[in-house]
Amino acid sequence: MLPFTLQQLRILKAVATEKSFTKAADILFLSQPYLSKQIKVLEQNLDVILFKRNSNNIDLTENGKVFLQYAERILALCEESCRAIIDLKNGERGNLSVGASQTIGTYLMPRLLALFAQNYPQIDLKVQVNSTRLIVKQIINKQIDLAVVGGEVPEDLKQNLKIEHFVEDELNLIISNSHPFAKLKKIKKEDLYHLNFITLHSNSTIRKFVDNILKQNNIETDQLTVVMQLNSIEAIKTAVSLGLGAAFVSSSAIEKEIKLKTLEILQIENIKITRTLSIVSNSDSYKSKSFEFFYKELISLKENVKNLHSSKNIDIT
Repeated sequence: MLPFTLQQLRILKAVATEKSFTKAADILFLSQPYLSKQIKVLEQNLDVILFKRNSNNIDLTENGKVFLQYAERILALCEESCRAIIDLKNGERGNLSVGASQTIGTYLMPRLLALFAQNYPQIDLKVQVNSTRLIVKQIINKQIDLAVVGGEVPEDLKQNLKIEHFVEDELNLIISNSHPFAKLKKIKKEDLYHLNFITLHSNSTIRKFVDNILKQNNIETDQLTVVMQLNSIEAIKTAVSLGLGAAFVSSSAIEKEIKLKTLEILQIENIKITRTLSIVSNSDSYKSKSFEFFYKELISLKENVKNLHSSKNIDIT
């Protein structure tokens, strides 16, 4: 017999997530004594300590961290098997978990989901927005069925993943409509040294991508003037519109501002910064009918959209 039950795995995951036996018990609608007993039994059966219990917090031990990875995969597989049966029984009804990296999840995915919900109202959609690396890990662990990401998928995570080209997204250089360069529309790359830049944190995927492209075009990025680092695209757009500086922002994030003419796009002579958005799924996962319907919508959109940099002319609804 196995040294654990599915209930114990659910309890382990809940305690690890909430870092509290009380909160985990509430979420699972179990009594705390019962929950604590199940963890103790699990530790005895495995002959390892899974949690470090301190007065103020609860953390996984190294054994606990390793076991949790397998527990999550087992639970995900159990959920997948149930969904496969539901698919066969209910036909087109079902559930789907979709992921997206930050910018896509904020600006593009809501419109895709609205379109999908109109066409398939019987399918329950759940969406998770996070960094590309974390989203990809969730796909590997079968916690997410499919995702659209903008960041490069790390090489160490590509095994067993299906990665497909979706569309191209242009990263536009934006300034306020009151900026001295606003009337120029196009500048030389040397003019970048005369701009004040507002950027995301230096560790952000988009920031690294833009810097890399600029360096490839012989721009000394360490000589560019960065006057502000902010933690969100919305904050950057607001700062730029107030005339505090210039910024590189995804075209999908500035449709409204371009229509309202609160921001201007500056073209850089002989430089175009585009990145590939990718559809990512797990090659080994069961593909439900819900998955097939959503994938079909993505491919349909892909056929109609060539470049997101012209998204201000796109109506996907």
